[in-house]
Amino acid sequence: MESISRISSLLETARDLTLEAARDASNARKAPTRPLPSAQLKKLLDSRSERDVLEGLRRVVTMSYRQPPSQTLPFFSHVIKNVASPSLAVKKLVYIYLLQHAEHEPDTALLSINTIQKSLTDQNPQLRALALRVMSGIRVPVISQIVSLGIKRGAGDMSPYVRRAAALAIPKCYRLDPNTEPQLLEYLSTLLGDKQYFVTGAAVAAFLEMCPDRLDLIHPHYRSLVRKLADMDEWGQLATLQLMMVYSRKCFPRRIRKVKKASTRSNANTNTKPTKPTKGFYDSESEAEEEEEEEEEHDFEDVVVLDPDLELLLKNCLCLLQSRNAAVVIAVARAYLYLGTLEYITLAIGPLVSLLRSAGDIQHIALYNIVQVCLTHPEPFVKYYTHFLVRSTDAPHIWRLKLELLTLIFPHAQARLQSLILAELSHFSHSGSLDTALVKESVRAIGRCSQSPATSPQTSARCLRLLLKHIGSADPHLVAESLEVIRHLIQRNPDAHRTTVVRLAKHLDAATSPQARASIIWLVGEFAGLDPENNIAADVLRILAKGFADEAEPAKLQIMLLAAKVYIHHLHANPPPSPTKHAEATESNTSLLDMPQEEGGFRDAHLENPAPIEPERKEPPHQIESIYSYILALTRYDTSYDLRDRARVYKSLLSSPSSTQLASLLLLAPKPVPHAPSPSETRKNYVLGSASLVIGDEGGVGGLRGYDDLPPWVKDGKEPDPSLRDEVSTSTYVSAYEVAKNMSASERLDAAAQVDNERQRMPETIASYRANGVGPADKPVQKEKTLDDWLAEDSGSEETETDEEDDDDDDEEESEYETESESGDENDRLVK
Repeated sequence: MESISRISSLLETARDLTLEAARDASNARKAPTRPLPSAQLKKLLDSRSERDVLEGLRRVVTMSYRQPPSQTLPFFSHVIKNVASPSLAVKKLVYIYLLQHAEHEPDTALLSINTIQKSLTDQNPQLRALALRVMSGIRVPVISQIVSLGIKRGAGDMSPYVRRAAALAIPKCYRLDPNTEPQLLEYLSTLLGDKQYFVTGAAVAAFLEMCPDRLDLIHPHYRSLVRKLADMDEWGQLATLQLMMVYSRKCFPRRIRKVKKASTRSNANTNTKPTKPTKGFYDSESEAEEEEEEEEEHDFEDVVVLDPDLELLLKNCLCLLQSRNAAVVIAVARAYLYLGTLEYITLAIGPLVSLLRSAGDIQHIALYNIVQVCLTHPEPFVKYYTHFLVRSTDAPHIWRLKLELLTLIFPHAQARLQSLILAELSHFSHSGSLDTALVKESVRAIGRCSQSPATSPQTSARCLRLLLKHIGSADPHLVAESLEVIRHLIQRNPDAHRTTVVRLAKHLDAATSPQARASIIWLVGEFAGLDPENNIAADVLRILAKGFADEAEPAKLQIMLLAAKVYIHHLHANPPPSPTKHAEATESNTSLLDMPQEEGGFRDAHLENPAPIEPERKEPPHQIESIYSYILALTRYDTSYDLRDRARVYKSLLSSPSSTQLASLLLLAPKPVPHAPSPSETRKNYVLGSASLVIGDEGGVGGLRGYDDLPPWVKDGKEPDPSLRDEVSTSTYVSAYEVAKNMSASERLDAAAQVDNERQRMPETIASYRANGVGPADKPVQKEKTLDDWLAEDSGSEETETDEEDDDDDDEEESEYETESESGDENDRLVK
């Protein structure tokens, strides 16, 4: 019977455990979705069953994340009652609720401080760290001193988890009460020198948040922080790299040394001296010396000399390029870009490009940072060109940056690679089924490739031919964008593109886009006057004047401008007769008529009877003048205000010969050469890895809020003393425990055996020492002591101790007697 009852009880227990495990698994799998009434929740929180309290806390914490705090504040007192629960799961949920609602109920939250303080002495380090975290997270200024004492206890804790929690609590305590800064700085300095890398990363993060300008606290810990960099967690690595960027700029000067170039060194090795220019007879010695100095400066190049401590930082960062965190890789690249040399930057380019295999959001940020590095150092990116080719699945913000990278590396690539990039860009510019934005961006990319100063003339001509093929396209957007880029190319070198302007004028009838027609008309008017013998501007104007009324407003504006330019050229070629010559001719005729008659004679017959004056014949106006007047008449009745106003300005300028020169300065002045910079040139001043680099101009003039630019390099001679970075040992004596802790078991056994051998050889060494006559001969050889010898020594020591005690008693009695006699003598003197 007992066995049956025992089996049944075991089955019941197993059934309860199974049901409890299934319930816990279901709760872990999905959070409670159906809300319970307030009374039932309070009943669960006040229950004595740990299971019910845990269920109630889960539901209340879930409500606090989904609803405003006002809905969960009624449960504050019921939740705080469970802060003293021995269950770790219950304490965690109570602490989470307390962190969210302590500001709304500060008086009630103070009731739990004593219980949280008791948890600081708990045996579980995880619970001690959690208690310190919660106590610093309760934003009630009254407990700032209590939090400071908790941080002091946590900074000296044996567990690194607790010390890490103490480091993270330092900035929270400082925000509660800034008057605790001296105490917190002392704790922070201790934690910065902690031997555990797990703690130093959190200490550096607290330092950056609390006192980023106190670099004097970093000097003694600089080298240890750099060595621990590889072992820190990812967030500690980011904080340490950010600190080292500022520290290196303010403590290590940028030293530059001049070194001979490689070509000069090779000439020196082959004993071939460069030929010096011969000095003329009339050349002064100062000019010759200046030429020699310029040649010497040309033979030398500047090389950056790194400080040993800075080089230690850059070498220890090398292993972080293999980090799984993209932010760490970008932070190392930032350190190499702003602190290192070109060799270090080249090492970081491969890991940066490897980030393009990540998710879309990381790939987007990585591309911005790659473009930022490529703007200053494009050559190392050439071999990674396959990663920048546009794919069909790329989003618009991705392929824009990829096209920009292709244009940046284009001038530094080989001829074969340049042809491949141009073929890629031409493919996307021809494809009509693609996005219109991609077509426009591809055409602009071809223009940037041809406008680069490092591009050869042959490559620029090829880019121009690719763009000219788009003029006959049916896509108006493609034609307009291509003509815009062609206009920029022609303006860079007008003399080399005279035939190109004629070719564009022939395609004027095929162009249907208003912007495209306006671009062609502007090019004809601007550069047709370069060759007066083959000037086609007047013929183009004559053709355009026939269909002026049917043109769009942009084309009408350019036709009006073309007519004014053609008319100015006509005035320069055929200047009107000056009014001064006509006045001189009339004056000469009147002087002949008014001559007095000579005495004794009479006037000339043809003077007395002059021939009748024939009226002047007006010559028909020139064709250019007629076309110009015709266009002015058409624009007078146009519906565009802008067109009418411009026509009125041109008419007033060209009506009088005195203002013709002013019109020439306005209309025929040379235009500045347009430059199409890379789209990311406006973000070039932002620091690599910052959020302002990704946001761009949308973040404001100075970047996003909280953005800090890199400090300038400290000047040579004003840097702090390098001896401040020497590691000072805390104690000169190293205990045997510290030595043995770093030894393996085999090393310990070997050391013990070596000590035994030395003890056995000790008598032999002493005897040989004396036999050689070096040591004192009268000193007896030390023998091993027996038990009787040890007992005899103990008894002798006891007797000597008793004798010494007796002597001490006698001395005390004598001293007392002397004092009494002295006091008696004084009494005798007083009586006398």
